[in-house]
Amino acid sequence: MSIRFSIRRAPLYLAVLVSMGVGAVGCSGGGDDEKPKASASASVDAGAGPSAQEAGEEEPLAELKGSNGLLLRITSVERDSGGFVTVNGELKNDGDKSVAIPSGLSGNETEIIRNGRSLGGATLVDSKSKKRYYVLRDTEGRPLTTTGLSTIKAGDRLPVFMQFPAPPADTTEVTFQLPTFASATISITG
Repeated sequence: MSIRFSIRRAPLYLAVLVSMGVGAVGCSGGGDDEKPKASASASVDAGAGPSAQEAGEEEPLAELKGSNGLLLRITSVERDSGGFVTVNGELKNDGDKSVAIPSGLSGNETEIIRNGRSLGGATLVDSKSKKRYYVLRDTEGRPLTTTGLSTIKAGDRLPVFMQFPAPPADTTEVTFQLPTFASATISITG
C-alpha cells in the first residue's frame, strides 16, 4: 500500500529534488524509478512467510530499540545518483501484545503530522559537516517515508523506508535518529 503511494508520487519526488537544486531532471527521474522498486521487493520478501524469517536473521546494519517492544532493524542505507539517501529496514513488534505505533515517530512538525502517522520524525546527523538532514517531503508536505502506520501485532514485521537529502559524497557515516528509539551510527553505501 505504501509502495503504491511512493510510485504514484514519483513526479512529486522529482519536484522536491528539483526545487532543492539537486541534480538534473533526467538524473533524478532515473533514480526515483529505482527506489520504489527496491522498496517493493522488500515488501514482497517481508510478506512471504519464510523469506521474512530469513530476512530477519540477516545481520542488519543497525538495530534500534524503541518503546513497548518495538525494534527498528536498518537493512540498507543507499546513496542515489539523484541526490538523496534511502534508509530501508523493518519495524518489528518484539513484545507479546499488539502495540499502537507512537505518534511521536512522525516528529513534531505540523506539516508532517497533518498527513497521518509516519516515520517523518527521523533525521540523519552528519557530525563531520555538522548538519542534520530531515526526511524529504513532496510538494504537498507529505513525508517521503512509510506512512499509514497504526498498530503492529505481536511478532509482526513491517517493511519501512525513509528518504533524506544526501550528505556530501565524502560523508560515509551518519547518526540515524528516530523519536522514541535509540540512535545508531550507520554507513552509507553507493
